Amino acid sequence: MENHHLYLKPIQDADLSILNTWLHKEYILKWYNYADEWMNEVRERYREYKFLNHYMVWADDMPVGFCQYYDCYDAQEEWYAVDKPGRIFSIDYLIGEESFLGKGYGKSIVRKLIDIIREQGDAQAIVVQPDIENIPSCKAIEANGFIYDVEKKYYILEF
Repeated sequence: MENHHLYLKPIQDADLSILNTWLHKEYILKWYNYADEWMNEVRERYREYKFLNHYMVWADDMPVGFCQYYDCYDAQEEWYAVDKPGRIFSIDYLIGEESFLGKGYGKSIVRKLIDIIREQGDAQAIVVQPDIENIPSCKAIEANGFIYDVEKKYYILEF
C-alpha cells in the first residue's frame, strides 16, 4: 500500500455525485448490480435507511471509496438469521478510484470497519457475503481474520 493516510468520514450530500459515478463504473456494477438502489439507500439515510452507517473513504484529501456497516437485526436479510439487536453486523465497501485498486486499501477499509463495530458494545460477530468470484474482496476479508462458513455460504469474524 502506498503511503496515504486512509480514514472514514460520514457521507455528506456533497459526496453523492462521486458515489453515483463510482456505482456506475463497470468494475463496480459487476458486484453491486443495482446502483440506483444503493443511491436511494444513501439518500434516505436519515429516514428509511437510518440503520445503515455510510462512510466515504478518504486517502489524504481525496475521496477514494465508500463503505457502510449495519446491525443485521435491523436489516433482516435472507442470508442470515439474527434474533437480537447489537450483536451481529455486516459490512459493504468499494474502491471507486481505479488507481487505488490492488494496493491493499480494501484490506485497510475492512480493518477500519471492524474497529468501529468492535466499539458497539455487545458486538459478537461480523458476517459478510461477497460474491465468491470477487477474489480481491474475499482476500481483503480473509486477511482480516474472517473465516468462510461453507454451510452458511458467508464469511464470519467472531469477537
